[in-house]
Amino acid sequence: MAICPVGHDSADEEYCDVCGALLAGTPPGPAASAPAVPPGAHQMDDCPDCGAPRGGRFCESCGYDFVLGGGNRGTPPSTQPSTPSMPSMPAIPASGWVAVIEADRGHYEAMIAQGGPDAARVTFPPYCPERRVPLVGTEVRIGRRSQSRGLAPEIDLAGPPEDPGVSHLHAVLLAQADGTWQLVDPGSANGTLLNGKTVEHNALIPLGDGDRVHVGAWTSITVRKG
Repeated sequence: MAICPVGHDSADEEYCDVCGALLAGTPPGPAASAPAVPPGAHQMDDCPDCGAPRGGRFCESCGYDFVLGGGNRGTPPSTQPSTPSMPSMPAIPASGWVAVIEADRGHYEAMIAQGGPDAARVTFPPYCPERRVPLVGTEVRIGRRSQSRGLAPEIDLAGPPEDPGVSHLHAVLLAQADGTWQLVDPGSANGTLLNGKTVEHNALIPLGDGDRVHVGAWTSITVRKG
């Protein structure tokens, strides 16, 4: 291992492989051939890229390689890894509509009055705070989540309190090109009401500001345009 005049340890016996300086004791003349170094590289005092004073093989300011003549800590510019730019995903804007979800005692009493095998066991929840769900995307599903079926509706009525009369996929709100929404009941067990009228299965029903959708034993969903 040779030591150059600057004090670098060099594996090369003729020229320092750190700074490119001629090593002491190397015979002059044609027999002593320097490695492939840019002309005058070992004589540079300032970085040719940024002008910073030289302190070793690499410029401390910009990483210029005084031996190889390239940038960034000795890696030739042609082999610098490039980070591909990820395409930005367009965000789905909010429609300005919101679903207001609450427990409706009047709807509950009407459902219980109709009777049914489970009517005696269904009680109105003593506490059911109002919720607001923004209507975004192309569809908003109404139902109850189910891990076994892989269902996670945007308007989840699994509670607490859980509305026992709601199907796992009870109804769907579909966004329209003009910014409005439509309602469809794909075949719920207990049906869907819109402003007090029964909605036919698989029928697309336009929704207006303030329309009320009733599902299950007590759930009321009012759609409002912001």
